[in-house]
Amino acid sequence: MAVQNPFFGKREPESFQPRSSTNSGSVLGSSAVNNSAASAQPVPPAAAPKPSSASDSSGSKLTVGPNIKLKGVEITDCDTLVVEGTVEATMDSRVIQISENGAFKGSAEIDIAEIHGEFNGTLTVRQKLVIYSSGKVNGKIRYGKLVVEEGGQLAGEIEAGFSSSSSSSPQRAAAPLRAEPAALAA
Repeated sequence: MAVQNPFFGKREPESFQPRSSTNSGSVLGSSAVNNSAASAQPVPPAAAPKPSSASDSSGSKLTVGPNIKLKGVEITDCDTLVVEGTVEATMDSRVIQISENGAFKGSAEIDIAEIHGEFNGTLTVRQKLVIYSSGKVNGKIRYGKLVVEEGGQLAGEIEAGFSSSSSSSPQRAAAPLRAEPAALAA
């Protein structure tokens, strides 16, 4: 005997019975209480992103996920950019985090950069540039402070001691350094 799905077929009048108001009220009331309580509770550690010294829970955050390609854009008013895919853009932001499989190509003016993947282009880091062991940075790089893990790669025209007035003043804190593609460890 075949059973007909009531969703697509005719519904039997006796199969639909409204719930009593006390049951539905208690179910809705308890779920509403649970929802408000759940929204006030912090995110469980398993669902929370990896903690980072540069990331804040406040502010705007853009994540370009794995296998996503974002091309030909200008990214502004973004506090944190997390690159897990590929981004070809120009950006002025606070923090950039490039994951191991992530790649950024273009120009970026950043306060703090954490590179696990690849960066190609012009990178100006006002505060701290961190290149991890899997990270590769190539291009014209200016930074305030530099940390390179063993195995991290830094190549191109590199200028240390970034100051915000260096573009209008001919003085530089340090002479440009021409680095080879070989890994530099600091």
